[in-house]
Amino acid sequence: MAEYYSALNTDLGKIDPRIARTESRLREAGMTIRHLRADQFLEELRKIYAVSAISFQSNYLYTPLEEADFIAQYRQIEKRIDPRLVLLAERDGGPVGYIFAIPDLAQAQRGEAIDTVIVKTVAVLPGRTQAGLGAVMLEKIHHTAHTLGYRRAIHALMHETNKSRNLSDHSAQTMRRYTLFERKLAS
Repeated sequence: MAEYYSALNTDLGKIDPRIARTESRLREAGMTIRHLRADQFLEELRKIYAVSAISFQSNYLYTPLEEADFIAQYRQIEKRIDPRLVLLAERDGGPVGYIFAIPDLAQAQRGEAIDTVIVKTVAVLPGRTQAGLGAVMLEKIHHTAHTLGYRRAIHALMHETNKSRNLSDHSAQTMRRYTLFERKLAS
């Protein structure tokens, strides 16, 4: 029914020379990129939800989620979120994109030191003004993770036709493939 991919970046210090030009263009267009404000977590979640509700609506198998349910899900993991690994992009006071990464807590469960971050979500509102924003945010998250001492990043569960695969291909190699099967049931 569908294919999904996860990819691994083992060189978080690598810099894509094209990003500086794109970042400059976005800044000139009035775009700012900042870390999550933990002391305003609820308001930040509302901004993230606003981008998600629009940017994912045409994704394969997308099902709308009410804002209250979205917030409830993320409130459960609030203490595990490192605000330095979440970026919000804004223009004219409104959210236009975000990237959400978390430490790979499964490493700690296995008794390993956590040296990997998982890039869980990259979302950008449609529109020419935001072109390249996902790539800029991904580069910034890699740099932040590198600065924090992480060695690797997993770009997790990207649908085969999703734009995030194009972003990932510049810095990561496919590490895993997932196949979603369907079966017709007798009526």
